[in-house]
Amino acid sequence: MLARRALLIAAASTLLLAACNRQPAQSAADTLTVGATAVPHAEILEVVRPILEKEGVKLQVKVFNDYVQPNLQVDQKQLDVNYFQTKPYFDEFNKERGTHLVTVVGVHIEPLGAYSRKHKALADIPNGATVAIPNEPSNGGRALLLLQKAGLITLTDPTNALATLKDIATNPKNLKFRELEAATLPRVLGELDLALINTNYALDAKLNPTRDALAIEDKESPYVNFLVSREDNKNDPRVQKLAKALTGPEVKAFIEKTYDGAVVPAF
Repeated sequence: MLARRALLIAAASTLLLAACNRQPAQSAADTLTVGATAVPHAEILEVVRPILEKEGVKLQVKVFNDYVQPNLQVDQKQLDVNYFQTKPYFDEFNKERGTHLVTVVGVHIEPLGAYSRKHKALADIPNGATVAIPNEPSNGGRALLLLQKAGLITLTDPTNALATLKDIATNPKNLKFRELEAATLPRVLGELDLALINTNYALDAKLNPTRDALAIEDKESPYVNFLVSREDNKNDPRVQKLAKALTGPEVKAFIEKTYDGAVVPAF
């Protein structure tokens, strides 16, 4: 009888010890789902992942190669937030799609650049050259502004961030323009004389903006990349913890060390 009692006590003690040592499972309420493009956004999110884990938030990152689905999925509550876009693109998306997304915090700037595999300088761009720009209003207008600054074209309104090909006033070299999806531009660069490429796609294609771009936006660029949410979850503690981490010293140091000026902190 005594032996049996001792065994029961030992078993109970083992179960109690296991219960005390067991870590509580992280609930869905502690998980924050973020849509991002691969470079540099998803890389930057990896820097903040352990910071958030210490604060009880598990970061779940879904990587996209387009600029539409991350917004649609936040709006449809398939994602909590996203991190990939500039304010002009964000504003145009909300206007055209009827969404009510909101910006949370500005994180970094990715200077847009003009690239070529055929020519080493803008002066070498020949008459009748084929130039590709992104096919959506925000980045298309941004590309035209850079071409204007580089002296290749002029626009009827030199400050219009949403300029289109119809707004080109002068085109001295008779450049032939193609409007293509932003993500495809690095892949077709060899078929073009010049392509205006967003830095995230340039980096993904192993292009170095500070070395390879024939023209590039300067550090005064207004195209800050934002963390974006819905109106109903902007003040969610998990979102605010992510916003704080994205604008913290660890992220700033990572950006400055990793991207060598191709990505610039906006804080």
